[in-house]
Amino acid sequence: MQCTMHSIPAECIQEGGKAPTPTGAIQSLDEPVSSTLPSAKGKEVAVEFSSTSLSADLSGPACVNGTPLVLKNKAPRWHEQLQCWCLNFRGRVTVASVKNFQLVASVDPSLNIPAAEQEKVILQFGKIGKDIFTMDYRYPLSAFQAFAICLTSFDTKPACE
Repeated sequence: MQCTMHSIPAECIQEGGKAPTPTGAIQSLDEPVSSTLPSAKGKEVAVEFSSTSLSADLSGPACVNGTPLVLKNKAPRWHEQLQCWCLNFRGRVTVASVKNFQLVASVDPSLNIPAAEQEKVILQFGKIGKDIFTMDYRYPLSAFQAFAICLTSFDTKPACE
């Protein structure tokens, strides 16, 4: 998996680095949208939605001229006893699954970002039970960005379990 975060500069993973954050207020549009959804018992349920938008005003450096942050799968290590490739989820993931992953920064060497910073797991997602998963993320990702990335693992990998 590879994720290019165009709104987050690669330099933000360095110590003291900053990612832009939305500063505008959420504004609701005046026109609600109605939808009819079927319920489990065959009756229709009416639900109203209203669209929201975020202000495009961002504080901090934008990635207009900078290099965007690219996240990639962390390379697994060979486990001699188990005779397989493994990732260390530090006890947070307990069930083997094709959907388990860890993402780290993939940074151009010209940015002079220490290797230790590039090895830090920014997002990990994994199975802990039947249809139960856990997600751990850290700066510079938001909860929304992390969740959106994790959802993509359900769309792109076959159900091999």
